Amino acid sequence: MKNAELYETHVKTLNLESAVAFYKSLGLELAYYLEERRVAFFFLGDSEKKQQMLGVWEVKEEEFVRSHFAFKVTLEQLKSVPKFLNAKGIALSSSFGLDASEPVVHSWMPAACYYFDDPDGNSLEFIALINQKPKPELGVLHLSEWEKAFQ
Repeated sequence: MKNAELYETHVKTLNLESAVAFYKSLGLELAYYLEERRVAFFFLGDSEKKQQMLGVWEVKEEEFVRSHFAFKVTLEQLKSVPKFLNAKGIALSSSFGLDASEPVVHSWMPAACYYFDDPDGNSLEFIALINQKPKPELGVLHLSEWEKAFQ
């Protein structure tokens, strides 16, 4: 269905307690924890509205596969991500050959983002859509370079 929204996604972990602590440190609300199934569910955004959910499943090492997902934020919120993650001891990751000194922009969307990893190496992202026309010919570049293209 074209107008469907993504409600829920899941990641795997090798240590559920560590993963729960990590995702709680990001401000996600633990919604449900099933010890016997080794899974935890988190609400994203307004937990009263129950609009989005993340499931974190503990698996054996041979079943573990890294994955990726992104948290949508505003551009103003994105600018505070380095300070937010640094206060929690979480390092930003370089991406697409660019360092993490500032957000990278995917010019085909366009959207600016920062990448980082959870304790299991799952790739996470904070992403902010940019309200400008796409310029796919620019590829992936730092936000300051994107902004120069519109001066």
